[in-house]
Amino acid sequence: MGRNTQAYFVGGVSALGGFLFGFDTGLMSSILEMNYWKAYFGNPGSVGVGVITSLLTAGCFVGSLCAGYLADRFSRKRTIMVACVVFSLGASIQCGSRNRAMLIAGRFVAGLGVGVLSMTVPIYQSEIAPSHIRGRLVSLQQWAITWGLLVAFWIDYGCHFIKSNASWRIPIGIQIVPAAILFCSMMFMPFSPRWLIDHDRPDEAQKVLARLRAGGDMQDPEVVQELDDIKEAVRVERETAVRSYFELLRFPIRRRVALGVAIQALQQLTGINVIMYFAPSLFKQSGLSGDNASLLAQGVNGVINMLATIPAILFVDRWGRRVTLMIGSLGCAITYFVQAVATGATQNKIYEDDGSVNLQLPKGVSYLVIVMVYLFVISFAMSWGPIGWIYPSEIFPMHIRSKANSITTASNWLFNFVIGLVAPILMKRITWGLDLIFAIIMFAAIAIIYVFYPETKNRSLEDMEVIFTGSVWAHRDRKRVMEYDNAHVHGDASKEAASA
Repeated sequence: MGRNTQAYFVGGVSALGGFLFGFDTGLMSSILEMNYWKAYFGNPGSVGVGVITSLLTAGCFVGSLCAGYLADRFSRKRTIMVACVVFSLGASIQCGSRNRAMLIAGRFVAGLGVGVLSMTVPIYQSEIAPSHIRGRLVSLQQWAITWGLLVAFWIDYGCHFIKSNASWRIPIGIQIVPAAILFCSMMFMPFSPRWLIDHDRPDEAQKVLARLRAGGDMQDPEVVQELDDIKEAVRVERETAVRSYFELLRFPIRRRVALGVAIQALQQLTGINVIMYFAPSLFKQSGLSGDNASLLAQGVNGVINMLATIPAILFVDRWGRRVTLMIGSLGCAITYFVQAVATGATQNKIYEDDGSVNLQLPKGVSYLVIVMVYLFVISFAMSWGPIGWIYPSEIFPMHIRSKANSITTASNWLFNFVIGLVAPILMKRITWGLDLIFAIIMFAAIAIIYVFYPETKNRSLEDMEVIFTGSVWAHRDRKRVMEYDNAHVHGDASKEAASA
């Protein structure tokens, strides 16, 4: 890690915000199958389950929209701390729920906190990171989500042996612990240096950069150069820009907003949260009998998700965003297509007494479906998982970054909400047809990424203006960007030679 040890540490601590969302998702996917939970809340049907799961994402949608103002006004750091308090309140309400309405209200409140965190944490990470490891640092957010999923799966698995309502109250209550840890840890984390400069606190910004880049040496050349670059970028933005949401609709920002909204929406349209929320139901539907077997299969799913994110963390700044997304989309599409064909050709759908669906698949096809789910998770974890958060956090100028990211993150939660609401219904009614829909979307995503999305790896946040001032057809604009890079490199070399 070397000079970047502090940046990794600060980025890793703030990534606990992602852990909270992953923890909640993992909890609910298994709690939905717990008999004591079902009995306590009146055995909710597919519509009721959809409402309960999706109300968290409705709160996330509202929270992410509010986060833009909060992060600009009160700082990224303080906003993260406030979100921890809100999330803990929501978790407490859920843990003490006496009826379904109280549970739903608690999930909405917790969602407000998660929504604020999901917008603010990637921005905070991107603003403290040097350009050559920014993708890796923001990827820690997604890796933390996978750790949250993994830990929750196994806590649920242990608690489902408890023969009382404590089997679901304990896991929900445990959520407060990581929120408290993040709140306390953020007290000792620095403010974003870019936020400090934007609020006319350059001396503090220089101290933060020195801590993050040079072990506290405020006169380090890299620190001085980055400080000057940020000051200049903020000065230019103040002279030429306004700071209202209306600017998001104007050229040239609207192109970036469209790309950010689309990539966040496509991350959800991969169907990942259908897998994460309803995998135990899917495994049962495919013929995996018994609660223990389906919960264990989901636990293995969590391990695979966590491990498969590691290559993206290590290499996303080398592979680039475009190629990684296209390869990941192809992998997701193929797994969905194979699953749809195999299930559609062999299923014999029947409805059980509790209203669930059993496809009565041949044993070989059941195993194939489980393998396809695992391969899908690998494809997602190495691509859409981290890059869905990286790309929007790095493409906007400082003066509008928080507001723009509040909109792009809100689109993620909006699609998450809709999918969480309708997925339980579609899983029962069209079964393999849902896999086919997701396969078509992922094949289309390959073309969308190739045509419209410029490569952003290894560029400073201040350098993004060059990338997004050219043609909207990204595949045609690569020559212009390469010419700029060559001129930039030669220009820097000439300056060094002249000063030697």
